[in-house]
Amino acid sequence: MLKEKKAILFDLDGTLVDSMWVWKDIDIEFLGNLGYTVPEDLQNIIEGMSFTEVAVYFKERFHIPDSVEKIKETWQEMAMDQYSRKVPLKPGLTRFLPFAKKLGMRMAVASSNDRKLIEAALTGHGIREYFDCIITSCEVKKSKPFPDVYLEAARRLGINPSDCLVFEDIVPGILSGKAAGMTVCAVEDAYSRPQEKEKRETADYYIQSYEEVIAGTYEE
Repeated sequence: MLKEKKAILFDLDGTLVDSMWVWKDIDIEFLGNLGYTVPEDLQNIIEGMSFTEVAVYFKERFHIPDSVEKIKETWQEMAMDQYSRKVPLKPGLTRFLPFAKKLGMRMAVASSNDRKLIEAALTGHGIREYFDCIITSCEVKKSKPFPDVYLEAARRLGINPSDCLVFEDIVPGILSGKAAGMTVCAVEDAYSRPQEKEKRETADYYIQSYEEVIAGTYEE
């Protein structure tokens, strides 16, 4: 998987950290405070959207009087404690990051999440030092499944897209990496388990733990 690669690009939620449960709880609380229950179609609609795009969607769909920036600030406050102290790292990551660094890999995070929350998660787990840069979908023209965020990450690292390996947990993210001309490894996550068949078919590789990458026991 790592042969002839020069950079590794990671999504955050469900890929570096087990955090998708955080947003399920926040949606319930946030919408509940406004008198709404969480619509069944919500996750499918917002999956892959940038943090800002999701805030715009919520404002319009649920007729929220707050500004988009205020909505984002509210979500930051609601999620900060979980991201800085409670969301666990994905299996095998504590061994894989130093392993990849020893191989000379450049590494970056390319996520749809908010920069402050990304920084909180990486710093809280003591792994910020492994990443040369962080790119969010709010910083590019189009969010996942478009390739913009991964292409921008490769550009900032100074690495050709074809020399990059992407780790992703959901189909829109996998499609984003593939559209960028990169090799993509799907990461197992409880939230995206209903997508497992499509993830396996769409990605180049599939892992349950980063230990499999070190050992070479991953599925192609």
